[in-house]
Amino acid sequence: MATSTDKQMKVVSPAEWVAARKALLKKEKEFTRLRDELSRARRELPWEKVEKPYVFEGPKGTERLADLFEGRSQLIVYHFMLGPGWKEGCPSCSFIADHFDGMRVHLAARDITLVAVSRAPLAEIAAFKKRMGWGFKWVSSHGTDFNVDYQVSQEPGKTADEKVLYNYELQAFPSEERPGLSVFHKDAAGAVYHTYSTYARGLDILLGAYNFIDLTPKGRNEEGLKHTMAWVRHHDKYGEGLVTSLR
Repeated sequence: MATSTDKQMKVVSPAEWVAARKALLKKEKEFTRLRDELSRARRELPWEKVEKPYVFEGPKGTERLADLFEGRSQLIVYHFMLGPGWKEGCPSCSFIADHFDGMRVHLAARDITLVAVSRAPLAEIAAFKKRMGWGFKWVSSHGTDFNVDYQVSQEPGKTADEKVLYNYELQAFPSEERPGLSVFHKDAAGAVYHTYSTYARGLDILLGAYNFIDLTPKGRNEEGLKHTMAWVRHHDKYGEGLVTSLR
């Protein structure tokens, strides 16, 4: 199928190619500097103390938010879209979660624990997790205010056509569950602080696969789709032919 990326690209001599590449490299270096500045600004955000006694259901039973740190001082929570009664988790969240298992040991080496949290009951989480073959820790916030407080679940009593608070503003959202990521710090006395949360395109940085895709001539090639990431499937739904060819 023809796409906008099938246009005839300019072909140049090696010397011209190097000149063009160096011009782009200058922009890439500036982007890297700006990204470093943004990361510094993120680390300098003020903190808010977590006062609510959030309780989660995990594989080993009931756990408090402070327990999820597992002896470390930094906790990253991925708000995974899997609501009560859903047959399966969100495909886009699953795409992100496919990156988790390999990085956990590296995060632990930097005093960071990564945990996924969903509003679905633990049994439903466990069934989908088993299907996907994931090993990362995933707990249930079912019956708590945690998801609503962090803008990733619809408030009780809200109708589907009402605007919701998401990404720090009121907006329409087509699902009762929403994706996000929150970061917490625990001090030596055991107090927990919320240091950062991000939503929507702020989660783009989590997708290592997209970083690879962005390096290719076609890039994401999502023009004309119903929405960005509409092409994404659960990794067991791309078809046996594709899966077999990668073995």
